[in-house]
Amino acid sequence: MRDRPTAAELLQAVGEFLERELLPALEDPRLRFQTLVALNALGIARRELALGEALEGEEDWEFAHLGREGPLGELLRTLAARIREGQAPPGTLAFLKAHVGRKLRIASPRYLERYP
Repeated sequence: MRDRPTAAELLQAVGEFLERELLPALEDPRLRFQTLVALNALGIARRELALGEALEGEEDWEFAHLGREGPLGELLRTLAARIREGQAPPGTLAFLKAHVGRKLRIASPRYLERYP
């Protein structure tokens, strides 16, 4: 059994407080903007907790299909170098589209809804 509240529940509670209680009471445009930024950051953290492991698994699987295994950062640097050299392996474009899609599912899923 997990301890309660979970990290996701804590993030949700803070987000609800900011959105429902604090944001409506803010008149200062700068503080209002900063609160909206904080809400966005909380949303990213919540999605990272919910989706992070599954998306990393997808990334590993797709890199394996490109014939590569290892730490993600190193693989991406190597792939970028190969692209710059004009030696992108087959399947690179599909991989990059999926990679950006995974990033957007965490950072800004509304872009995926707008531009499928």
